[in-house]
Amino acid sequence: MTQDEVLAEFRAAGALLEGHFILTSGRHSAVYLQKNLVFMDPPRTERLCRALAERIRAAYGPIDMVVSPAVGGIVPGYETARALGAKTVFVERESGQFQLRRGFAIPKGARVVMVEDIITTGLSSRECLASIADQPGEIVGAACLIDRSGGKAELGKPLVALATLDIPTFEADKLPPELASLPAVKPGSRALAGQA
Repeated sequence: MTQDEVLAEFRAAGALLEGHFILTSGRHSAVYLQKNLVFMDPPRTERLCRALAERIRAAYGPIDMVVSPAVGGIVPGYETARALGAKTVFVERESGQFQLRRGFAIPKGARVVMVEDIITTGLSSRECLASIADQPGEIVGAACLIDRSGGKAELGKPLVALATLDIPTFEADKLPPELASLPAVKPGSRALAGQA
């Protein structure tokens, strides 16, 4: 699947939005990728995640387990694991920190890839990877549907993405005038877990 085909899937789902958005990272952007409008369509999600699984296999070889951060990474993590023939688990926040819960564990010798939906700064991905670093499996890399950092997000592990975009983001006190003139909307999920 090409980058243009990936973006066409987001456009067809009405998931490529323009306006003034406060991202999960706290940074501001004129573009928001509302992946949940993609994920509400199982065939579309399956197409994207199957393509991501192909990139993962090409980059990292066989994978035994996919780990994703809750909430946004659960659906693509599950679908990508299904395409890989792998198990899937997710980490979730407890007292502000990601951790494996619900009896999840990563077995010794398991080849693990962390799968995300959208990466902007890489913060959630880094936190997810750090939360499983003490597990006995081998973290071989990370993957996401869209890397909106333009390849600049540093995760500490190799990253493969279906699409890499360079969409500018801004600190709240450094907004360009055209963005500052629009009302801000905060559509992310981090606030659901008690994170502002």
